Amino acid sequence: MKQPAVARTRGVLARLGRPKPSDATSGAVTGLFSIPEGMAYASIAGFNPVAGLYAGVVPAIVGSLTSRTVLMVTTLTSAIALTSQSVLSDAGLDPRDAGNVAALTVLVGAVMLLMGLLRLGAVMSFVSNAVMTGFSTGIALQIITGVLKDATGYRPQGHNKLHQLVDWLAHVGSWQGATTAVAASTVAIWAAARAVKRLEPAALLIAMVLTSVGAAVLATDVELVRDIAAIPAALPAFTAPDPSAVPHLIGGAFSVALVALAQAAGIAPSMPNPDGTRSDVNGDFRSQGYANLSGGLFQAMPSGGSLSRTGVAVSAGARTRWAGVVSGVFLALVVLVAGSLAERIPMPVIGGLILVVGGELIWGKRHDVLLVLRTSRTSSAAMLLTFLATTQLPLQQAVVLGAVLSLLLYCAQAARQAKLVALHRTPHPSGGPGRWETAEPPTALAPGTVTVLDYAGSSFFAELPRIENRLPAVDGARGAVLVLALRALPDVPSSAMLKVLDRYAARLHDQGGRLILCGVQPTLARLLERSGIAARLGPGGVVPATSRLLGPLETAFAEAERWATDNSPEQPHPPR
Repeated sequence: MKQPAVARTRGVLARLGRPKPSDATSGAVTGLFSIPEGMAYASIAGFNPVAGLYAGVVPAIVGSLTSRTVLMVTTLTSAIALTSQSVLSDAGLDPRDAGNVAALTVLVGAVMLLMGLLRLGAVMSFVSNAVMTGFSTGIALQIITGVLKDATGYRPQGHNKLHQLVDWLAHVGSWQGATTAVAASTVAIWAAARAVKRLEPAALLIAMVLTSVGAAVLATDVELVRDIAAIPAALPAFTAPDPSAVPHLIGGAFSVALVALAQAAGIAPSMPNPDGTRSDVNGDFRSQGYANLSGGLFQAMPSGGSLSRTGVAVSAGARTRWAGVVSGVFLALVVLVAGSLAERIPMPVIGGLILVVGGELIWGKRHDVLLVLRTSRTSSAAMLLTFLATTQLPLQQAVVLGAVLSLLLYCAQAARQAKLVALHRTPHPSGGPGRWETAEPPTALAPGTVTVLDYAGSSFFAELPRIENRLPAVDGARGAVLVLALRALPDVPSSAMLKVLDRYAARLHDQGGRLILCGVQPTLARLLERSGIAARLGPGGVVPATSRLLGPLETAFAEAERWATDNSPEQPHPPR
């Protein structure tokens, strides 16, 4: 019994990987970022700022240990905070009540875990690259606009993020000099440190420490972390969810989970695993579920994969999942022993560095944006609409719109890609069987001939009218046989596809011809039997699929030639 246990332990350790020296630096930077950023997000949404601070402890540790996207940092985001506030407000519950927050966080974790166990992450595979690019870019812009006030002292006005960005640029004269100078100095020190290769992994930390010390020495009058709330010199304590709040929050928990999971889904394409392993959306769903189920019991707000915090970690040199673990542990240590020092971090420092992170995220998406723009007008329009929705609508609405756009793109592409291809057999020089070559389908079936068509499509109802119109005309096609290869047809096609096949077979039969289906999968064969279509096609009219790629086609072609010979136009009566 010991050997299997040892093997499992080794397997777990192998999956976790070995921490790199840069992970310690990255974790420290990310942990420090979690202090002002988490508190600010919670405060903006009307929660106790300490709940936002603690969202960077247990959720970050548990999420990083279990996530399939190695570098993803699980913590509070502005979108999750605002959505959570909306859910509690709609339920008539106080967002500063620890029991209510714990109940919502645990419910969100349960929803995430259930979605992961049911493997509903497959739904994310239907979200097109164009939609995901627009969504990720919009989130990056949200990250930037969320710290414009911290970076310049001017809070931009406007009902959406683009309007706020324009308003911020239009009111340069309203920017506070000291605040702007601190943020600009932070960016400048970061750029200088990043230009030195050996300092590049620690550039964010260097900029944060040097600028914070400089602002303190010069007694610069800027907002500090302690102006948001005091940092308690204590680790997060156990907090039980309020059972009476649970019935009022079940529906809202799905909204928060959907927003969080949609945000996290944009991390894997932007931050691929350095170890070459593949991310798994279902695994990430479960990971965020574990993070919320555990974090909710220790004073944390709902959390999810954070693009901004993950960007900070990567920019600071994160190489393994241990960077996220270190960030949670380091944050807990800072809160416990150095909370008073952390309270002195200037908010313009955080604002300047978040501007850098957001800018890098957008810059990193430039190739994806150009690729979508070069692909098609439809994809470009979907990307633009998703970007605008993400910057102008509540995020849960933007997620739903993105899903609808992805579905429409999928349907449009499926309908356009469906086609019929004619297959012609060329004679072999030695007199044996020739090769099959492709050609355009004929417009009509010639009497007494065998025509072979290959169907490639999904049998989606939107494509069927065009496919039916491309089938050759059957007028006067006495003795003609159409062999239709259905290798690409799904196991369970749409009922509309069965109607198309039945109608065409009936018209061809009335003209004295015949339809033969080949490469038919077992499930489709049973549907053809139950619907009576197989009986109307006659013996040999349905040729099942086999392990040989062209085996069914050869069988169907031989049957078609035999039937065409026996029922040629010279015969006195049409076939029955």
